[in-house]
Formats: sequence, C-alpha cells, structure tokens
Amino acid sequence: MPPPVAAALTARDLCAGALTDVSLDIPPGHILALSGPSGSGKSRLLRALANLDPHAGRVSLGDMAQDRVRGHIWRRAVMMVPADSQWWADTVGAHFPDGATDDLEALGFGPETLDWQVGRLSSGEKQRLALLRTVAHRPRALLLDEPTANLDPDTTARVEAWLTERIKHHGWPVIWVAHDPAQIERVADAHLRIAGGGLAEAPCS
Repeated sequence: MPPPVAAALTARDLCAGALTDVSLDIPPGHILALSGPSGSGKSRLLRALANLDPHAGRVSLGDMAQDRVRGHIWRRAVMMVPADSQWWADTVGAHFPDGATDDLEALGFGPETLDWQVGRLSSGEKQRLALLRTVAHRPRALLLDEPTANLDPDTTARVEAWLTERIKHHGWPVIWVAHDPAQIERVADAHLRIAGGGLAEAPCS
C-alpha cells in the first residue's frame, strides 16, 4: 500500500461551542501549538476538526472536504488522540493493526506489550500506547490533546523526539494542545492561543 499523500489541514469560518469564525492553515509536516485556559474550547475545537462534534464552517485536508466524505473515512485520515484515551478490548494488541509493532521499542515497550491486559496499564502507559496505536493506523493528520500530560520529564522528551520525527517524516499537519511554554518552544512551528472566543497568534518562545 502506498504511503498517504501529505496535505495541508485547513479550516474556514469554523464555529464550535464558544469559538467562532476560526480559520486555520497547517502545512504538511508543521506543528501548530494550541493553548488557552481550561474550558476555553481547545478540546471542542479538536473534536470539530475531527468531525466528532456538531459545528459550522468548512474543514479540508488537501482536496478532501470534511462535509463530502463519510465520517469514518474522515476520522481515519484526521485522527484525534484525546487526553483520556478510550480502550474497547481486553488486550492492548486488539487495538493495533496486525504486525504494527515497529515503534513499540521507541517508546519503551516490547512486543509482549501487545498481550498485556488494558486494565493493568498506568495512565502514562495508556497515553504512550494511544499515540502508538494512532500512528499504526496510518493517519494523514493528527490532533493531539495534551499528549504528554501524564508523563515524567524523561519520558516526555522521548515521546517528543519520536513524535516530531514521525510528523516531519510523514508530512502530517498537526495541532498539539499544550500548556508548557518550554514544550511549545521545543515542538511547535506556530502557536495560537484561545482568547475571547477566537484564536490569537502567540510566540513559540
């Protein structure tokens, strides 16, 4: 199967919850950091971009328009990793495509991890495995809701290095919700902050 084609993620006049008239352009391989106070609508915006919540406006990934494809097709291309990941089967491996074990070691896991019971996972393990699971499904864009919130500094650095390398290699446009200014400086190509029901440009450093 050929690799997915890199494309920009764009939004025009998007309205979701208290956010109105949001327009975004994220080129392939770029990371847009998104910050803002708790409850300001960061997760709501990601869910609208992923077509998980009702919203107004236009969203597209390259020449694929969100409103012209079935929801499951869009969500297979534009994949969201929520702050609290969902697990619907008993074992870790049941959530991965067959043979998708290439990156387990990169984040501190071995092949035996696929046989683990989900109920034994810590919050940090769930967060790392949710990222691995998403990447294994070959997305074309990523929406990351605080993907390192439950990780210690050393593991955060490991995930950042692995994830940013993957993003650049595959050309994924990415929104990365973050609160830590140091992390934003390390990973982001641009930074927007939610303010007054809209988005405002903010420095990366």
